[in-house]
Amino acid sequence: SPVVRLFSYLTPKSEVEIHVECEGQSQTLTDPPGMEFDAASIVRPVAPAPTSDASVAVPLIKLAWARSGDKGDKANVGVIARKPHYLPYIWAALTPEIVEDRFAHFLERPKSGDIVQRFLLPGVCAINFLIDNVLGGGGAASIRNDPQGKGYAQILLACPVLVSPEIAREIA
Repeated sequence: SPVVRLFSYLTPKSEVEIHVECEGQSQTLTDPPGMEFDAASIVRPVAPAPTSDASVAVPLIKLAWARSGDKGDKANVGVIARKPHYLPYIWAALTPEIVEDRFAHFLERPKSGDIVQRFLLPGVCAINFLIDNVLGGGGAASIRNDPQGKGYAQILLACPVLVSPEIAREIA
């Protein structure tokens, strides 16, 4: 039977001719050259300070909201702290290794420590996780029951997070 699957590829912009037809007029346009991207120029936010008073385990859902979706065969999970002072505890608990372990049963290759990327989102007290090769091909290419990773946020929200006794009382 035929396979319905997205096959993406990249073509250099310089190899694509831009041709526009409007009201009977035909015009070929030239695309201005792009600028070189310098990743070193990006200012990275400072990670939250480590916590020393974390001794009570609570589920992440008590401390954060989360949303998830797909980026091809990658899942994107955003975790937003309900209050700014929860973020250091969430950051400490959700290391890339912990998140990789949490989704290990979905991975199509052995755990390697480089499957999960973690990004701090300053200004919104949030963390974004990008999990590679976790959707069985993703979208129409996957035969999984959640090919777009929409339920992955709920899986992560069940993770335990160690917090201070004060925060544990606050959310009880």
